[in-house]
Amino acid sequence: MTGQPAPAGRSATGVGHRSGLSKPVLAWAAWDCGSAAWNAVVTTFVFTVYLTSSSFGGKNETSTTLGAGLTIAGVLVALLAPVIGRRADRAGRGKRWLAVHTVVVVAMTAALFFVRPTPSMLWFGVGALAVGTLFFEFASVNYNALLTSISTPSTIGRVSGLGWGAGYLGGIVLLLILLLGFIQPDVGLFGVTDQDGMNIRVAMLVSAAWFALFALPVFRSVPERATITVSGTSGASGQVRARGLSGLVAAYRELWETLSDLARHHRTTLYFLGASAVFRDGMVGIFTFGGVIAAGTFGFSTSSVIMFGLVANVVAGVATIVGGYLDDRLGPKRIIVGSLVCMIVAGVGIFLAHDRGPGLFWVLGLLLTVFVGPVQSAARSLLARALPPGREGEIFGLYATTGRAVSFLAPLAFSVSIGIGVAVLPDGAEAQHWGILGIVAVLLVGLLLVLPVSPPHGYSARDTDRLGCGADQA
Repeated sequence: MTGQPAPAGRSATGVGHRSGLSKPVLAWAAWDCGSAAWNAVVTTFVFTVYLTSSSFGGKNETSTTLGAGLTIAGVLVALLAPVIGRRADRAGRGKRWLAVHTVVVVAMTAALFFVRPTPSMLWFGVGALAVGTLFFEFASVNYNALLTSISTPSTIGRVSGLGWGAGYLGGIVLLLILLLGFIQPDVGLFGVTDQDGMNIRVAMLVSAAWFALFALPVFRSVPERATITVSGTSGASGQVRARGLSGLVAAYRELWETLSDLARHHRTTLYFLGASAVFRDGMVGIFTFGGVIAAGTFGFSTSSVIMFGLVANVVAGVATIVGGYLDDRLGPKRIIVGSLVCMIVAGVGIFLAHDRGPGLFWVLGLLLTVFVGPVQSAARSLLARALPPGREGEIFGLYATTGRAVSFLAPLAFSVSIGIGVAVLPDGAEAQHWGILGIVAVLLVGLLLVLPVSPPHGYSARDTDRLGCGADQA
């Protein structure tokens, strides 16, 4: 059966919750809490730091290899994520594919247990990390697309912010468990020590269990998104029924038709999709490589990196909540532009002060994390206000996929910048800190792209009956 998106002012469950809190919302946010196992532990503060340590080779080699592996994963995301998300949306099987992709990520997290601290395991670790990253991005496509099933036009910003906040809180709790239970003690829980990297490796098993546990509620309490009818797409009712290669070609053809329609009638929306994809990837780069730079350039120990991660998650969580209220008062574009400027300044400061010790990184690194959550929340909020009427589910799915489609930019810029540093510095000099300039470059490009975007006309924070307008129609 082919359904329609929920009408404005009501959630897909048929109940409008003005507070934004309900059982489906909390269950949806729980998945984000569980995803901290991948975002905070694996890709940011623990495993990537472990994988780029001296046990696996020189700093330049390990950092470049990590960047290359994530670049390959990002390219595959760019090629596959848009059609994977679109086909699941049309078939009404978003939750099923969310489950499949989540299982793969949990399995890859557990597989990291086998990465022993030896150079011969570097590529295995990077490979497992790349596969996990690929399927985490696929899972995020389906997860984000569920947002319109559990929120109303008056609560979509708060619900989105709750998801981001739950992710930060999950990161805090899980990092504390790992730090106090396994990483910091000489002899941790179950007699685990740091011999043969066992404390980090066991932490990966705990992280896999954490993600699996918190992912369960979304499959029990969140309704499946209805399939939607989109005029102008190929196939009856706009659904992809073909299988195999022909089905993949048809999916790309439908995606192109959607983009063409946006280019003709909703150019501002299409332009913002592209601009936000760039600066969002820059923010992903900050968390992916922040811990690597803290350890390799500023001399943070594993415990210090985790402590920084704990404080950073607290700061980011509070800032995201505050940013949501400022979004309603100042408008999302001002939040985005102001935050990106501050992040660029802080990033340049980290590069210039790379030899000043860990104290300065604490200040500038936390300044970076203050603005990550508000930018992400405001970007989703701005798009919600600019949605073409009646196209909410489709465009939010496209928003999710475009962000993933350019997820190779930050890893590529990070690796290339280190390569430039190696070329210009004296032989044998450490060039890892040059990687931050690559991340800053991605943020700068995103800022320049978002500056021309015009916020939706006629929107009032009190106007909860309608989020979008067709003001940018041709």
